Amino acid sequence: MPIFEFRCLQCGKLFEKLFLNPNEKVDQIECPACKSTTFERVISRTNYVMGKSGKKPQLTTRSCGPGTSCMTLDIPGPD
Repeated sequence: MPIFEFRCLQCGKLFEKLFLNPNEKVDQIECPACKSTTFERVISRTNYVMGKSGKKPQLTTRSCGPGTSCMTLDIPGPD
């Protein structure tokens, strides 16, 4: 049973959805704060790093268009 994280495009709130039924559709989801059905799926943060190198995840912010920014999370893999 996967848990997915979403960001509401209407109010900006982050929320999670646990899919109990494999036939459940994304179009059945609504924001718990404003009830909007416009959202985007986001990648959840992690606090686990594989390997023994001591490398930490690195968050990079870049411009995605006029007035918007995107973030990339680089997670080190096994050595």
